[in-house]
Amino acid sequence: MQIKHNQLRSRSRRLFAIAVGAVAVGAFVLPTAAAASPQEFSASQLSAASSAVDRSGVAGISWYTDSATGRVVVTADSTVSSADLATLRKAAGPALRVQRTNGVFTPLLSAGDAIYGGQYRCSLGFNVVRSGVYYFLTAGHCGDAAATWYTNSSHTTLIGPTIGSSFPGNDYALVRYDNASLSHPGGFTVADAFVGERVTRDGSTTGVHSGTVTALNVTVRYSGNPGGRVGGLIQTNVCAEPGDSGGALYDGSKALGLTSGGSGDCSRGGTTFFQPVREAANAYGVTIF
Repeated sequence: MQIKHNQLRSRSRRLFAIAVGAVAVGAFVLPTAAAASPQEFSASQLSAASSAVDRSGVAGISWYTDSATGRVVVTADSTVSSADLATLRKAAGPALRVQRTNGVFTPLLSAGDAIYGGQYRCSLGFNVVRSGVYYFLTAGHCGDAAATWYTNSSHTTLIGPTIGSSFPGNDYALVRYDNASLSHPGGFTVADAFVGERVTRDGSTTGVHSGTVTALNVTVRYSGNPGGRVGGLIQTNVCAEPGDSGGALYDGSKALGLTSGGSGDCSRGGTTFFQPVREAANAYGVTIF
């Protein structure tokens, strides 16, 4: 049996993916306590506001500093109460801009036709190599979930073991190919995403969907199980559903990220977060090919 990437529309490869959290998104902006101009907040003030959001401990939010508007932008999911929002505003002050989204920010694991470890289904993002040995990158919350991976739910065809994983904080993991009968096609080079970039996400549940990078260096504190804080993420408006997390984010042949989590579905849209793949590759000393 061969393990291949999910079929890219522009090439004859396949990429596997895993599950990402759930329900629909419909963002709208809530008024802030003050209407100060962007120039009223210095870099140090914005940094202090971002740190205050981080220290708040409120789950179900993502945040980043938007240099264009001079605000710390917080997106709050449906689990965040009015009292939580008041806590954030009190801690961060008028430099905060809050917007709401329906659904829940969470990485979810789901059953389906991908790769399997323990009771979970997860997925391959990009194939990589180190010193002639082949591996693949996937999401860290998958690496934490299982020590060994298989091509099928009955666990009869071995792929190999989880070599390392990092979640929360980061969201990447490395799995080694121990089954010599499995192929590991490539065709990508590492690149860094930029705001406004047109990108594509490939997932085992919903297939190929495209959208735009909306923010960089985003931090999210996921709700649910597994929960936790993950930083340095790429934020997009590409839809995703359970079964898509861990899949590849790319622009042509440029490998950009691994699906981490988010909210939304592909009927109503959503917000999704991706672990930059360069950080994952550097952490393990591997090369995407």
